[in-house]
Amino acid sequence: MKVTLKDGSVKEYDKSMSVYDIALDLSEGLARAACAGEIDGEVVDIRTVVDKDCQLNILTMKDEKALPVLRHTASHVMAQAVKRLYPGVKLAIGPSISDGFYYDMEFETPLTSDDFGKIEAEMKKIIKENLEIVRFTKPRAEAIAFMQEKGEPYKVELIQDLPEDSEISFYQQGEFVDLCAGPHLKSTKDVGKAFKIMSLAGAYWRGDEHNKMLTRLYATAFPKKEELEAYITMMEEAKKRDHRKLGKELGLFMMHEAGPGFPFFLPKGMVLKNTLLDYWREIHKKAGYVEVSTPVILNRSLWETSGHWDHYKNNMYTTVIDEEDYAIKPMNCPGGVLVYASEPRSYRDLPIRMGELGLVHRHEKSGQLHGLMRVRCFTQDDAHIFMTPDQIKDEIKGVVALINETYSLFGFQYHVELSTRPDDSMGSDEDWEMATDALRNALDELELPYVVNEGDGAFYGPKIDFHLVDCIGRTWQCGTIQLDFQLPQRFELEYVGADGEKHRPIMIHRVVFGSIERFIGILIEHYAGAFPTWLAPVQVRVLPISEKYMGYAKEVEKKLNDAGVRVELDERSEKIGYKIREAQTARIPYMLVVGQKEEEDGAVAVRSRAAGDEGAKALDDFIAGILKEIETKENRQAQQK
Repeated sequence: MKVTLKDGSVKEYDKSMSVYDIALDLSEGLARAACAGEIDGEVVDIRTVVDKDCQLNILTMKDEKALPVLRHTASHVMAQAVKRLYPGVKLAIGPSISDGFYYDMEFETPLTSDDFGKIEAEMKKIIKENLEIVRFTKPRAEAIAFMQEKGEPYKVELIQDLPEDSEISFYQQGEFVDLCAGPHLKSTKDVGKAFKIMSLAGAYWRGDEHNKMLTRLYATAFPKKEELEAYITMMEEAKKRDHRKLGKELGLFMMHEAGPGFPFFLPKGMVLKNTLLDYWREIHKKAGYVEVSTPVILNRSLWETSGHWDHYKNNMYTTVIDEEDYAIKPMNCPGGVLVYASEPRSYRDLPIRMGELGLVHRHEKSGQLHGLMRVRCFTQDDAHIFMTPDQIKDEIKGVVALINETYSLFGFQYHVELSTRPDDSMGSDEDWEMATDALRNALDELELPYVVNEGDGAFYGPKIDFHLVDCIGRTWQCGTIQLDFQLPQRFELEYVGADGEKHRPIMIHRVVFGSIERFIGILIEHYAGAFPTWLAPVQVRVLPISEKYMGYAKEVEKKLNDAGVRVELDERSEKIGYKIREAQTARIPYMLVVGQKEEEDGAVAVRSRAAGDEGAKALDDFIAGILKEIETKENRQAQQK
């Protein structure tokens, strides 16, 4: 058996060996640090037996891929602590997630945040006990009986859903045993001290609102305390930036029980939204896109042809019109396809870059709704590109350039994922391979680093996802490029080639913002409500020192308004210091204080959000400066912070 190690060296073994034993063969120090293995790209348990030629990486806590193993083990420690403190608790599931882990449990009496300290103290005891973590298996029938004896009905249900011939794995640490596929660390001691219970929430068993509501305990863990402290600091900052809180304070949007998941945009929010849409139209016009608008409601036969009726029906709102089934569109693409098919096309017409700011509706479960981040209706900045096969690479590059330009404007870094064919998909293996290779080759030629996200593509094609990073380090999936060979086939789209014959076009689906509503939520949190001047709903607030100077203040307001600057006049009979503080709380980029001297000189006393007092300026000079800042979309405020 040949084992190729990370450094390229090859070790030969004449018998099967566990990952841990191979680590021990390499060095005692490596064995002590080892927490998992990676065999041919798949993270596996340290106890996994290697019995064939393979590529093997020994993972330690220095490897990012080992972090889920630490967190998964910590979830078992937390569950064990809860079982010790609350013996009647029934366990459901406890996976690691992107920023920590959780465990769903059924409590006899409600749990509150006051219980967190007690649970954490018990976790520390379990870790100190240095309990060996042992893996064992049972046949399905024995596994069911085993969990029934332990009074764990949720575990029993999970096992019953597995095939009859399944061998079920368990992990045991001391008196605690849990149904689990792993992987896990060697001992509870390896979890260390850098963990914290963060919050609790309700969660329906298996995400189904018809099932029992369980308590979901969220927590996180890191290899080092300083990493945990940095994460907690980031989360505290995220609370201050919560777009739901700031959206209400700044008068941008609201939610109402009359329409859960359906956002209401207020006047200032509409200014922000329309400014983003104006920018979208500006950059797309330059990039050679045309804009269309397609109906919100279309009949069932269209959605059957597109494949959405079979693959997406549970997320679609439906209605009946003239005794025929219709659906409110969850995506814009079938409408775009009908526009393409509305007239004959030639190879000379291609590529056609067709953009649409379409309002779409998707049925999201109530427990998943979250401000503007997860809603039931939103504006998707779609575009559909119809092209010949030899145009694919250049069009993908063009979309990447457009996305890069947009994210750079807002100060976002990003990373890229290539998502491949999911289990629920349509189309031939050949088409999927061709589409995936086209995306991969474009990324390689652009020398754009990416990771492969197996099985996470759309049902009709593979995709490139762009995950942007905000100013406090959180990631958000926004832009996407999806290559589609299926819809052109299903709708029998055609173009006449240079040879005079009919050919099938290739189609790209792509978004830059993704959802305008969600992107606004991200921007609110990214900027903490302090938008760049070009984007701010109110760019200037005029602050007269007293009622005596209200006439001049109105002249200043009018001149700014006539120049196209978004301006407000504070006409309240309040002290100037109070007015300034109020404008700062409202994140207004510029405050113009006017009194006797300013009126005499035709000037304004300028205070900026970032720099404070900037002194007196001639009104015309201020207007020229702010118009330049707006036109160039300069983020002067951020540069001064």
